[in-house]
Amino acid sequence: MSPSGPSYEDEPLIDAGPPRTAGPTAETSDLDETGRPRVEIPDPPPLTGHGPARVVAMCNQKGGVGKTTTTINLGAALAELGRRVLLVDFDPQGSLSVGLGLNPHQLEHTVYNLLMEREVSLADVVVPSGVERMDLLPSNIDLSAAEVQLVQEVAREQTLQRVLAPALPDYDVILVDCQPSLGLLTVNALTASDGVIVPLECEYFALRGVALLKSTIDKVGERLNPRLRIDGVLGTMFDGRTLHGREVMARLVEAWGDTVFHTVIRRTVKFSDSTVAGEPITQYAGSSGGADAYRRLAREVLSRWHAA
Repeated sequence: MSPSGPSYEDEPLIDAGPPRTAGPTAETSDLDETGRPRVEIPDPPPLTGHGPARVVAMCNQKGGVGKTTTTINLGAALAELGRRVLLVDFDPQGSLSVGLGLNPHQLEHTVYNLLMEREVSLADVVVPSGVERMDLLPSNIDLSAAEVQLVQEVAREQTLQRVLAPALPDYDVILVDCQPSLGLLTVNALTASDGVIVPLECEYFALRGVALLKSTIDKVGERLNPRLRIDGVLGTMFDGRTLHGREVMARLVEAWGDTVFHTVIRRTVKFSDSTVAGEPITQYAGSSGGADAYRRLAREVLSRWHAA
């Protein structure tokens, strides 16, 4: 630790060279795709009521790692399990809104209006997602202005937490799809959240920089949100047929241990097809391997929350 702050070189995933060892394949052992012993994930207990919601940030400053895909499909899988889910599109690109079939440029109100205009209420902005028990707070490019405007606000890091507070009694889970950066919007999402899920592409260059994200999460936990914890690291775009994919997964588990979910999301064209269709994969291709993976992830996430 240097006098000026944390040393990122102390973190295990920075400048440590390429992955060194390959984990066993799932097809040839009793180990799962993460190289650990297989586990049975139980079905969650039935709900006796709804709320208060657990707020979870889907966060990684690297783009293209599956944050939006995971937000949509994990949300839909949780809704299948009877949970009331609110998805928050907190990326000015509006990919989450597009992925659920909306045209962001035709929206009268977005999460930007909710953040910046006191007279706009949550009910003015929330729209149905097309999935039973799952709603959406949409976004568009207007949100990029909020990062600049919030700088002048008092308690600027707590703005999202304030506007989401009325939703907590009505939902069981609120998933916030963060933009690929560690700026003020992402800090807002972390301050509002109880947990963080880190989607991580199973490719070596995706590993680099995760220590910086971990440092940001730790700082927010120390200074702004002491309840914040990492719910799990999710391996995405995994291809177990390649040595590289297996090596990266082994390195991920070596660095993060049991924080890594046992569920792994494999590459499949069905994810792109479902995005074009504006539906989660659980609806578009409900019997596909991708849909089954997100259903398993939903059970694993609920199991972790129940055990915490």
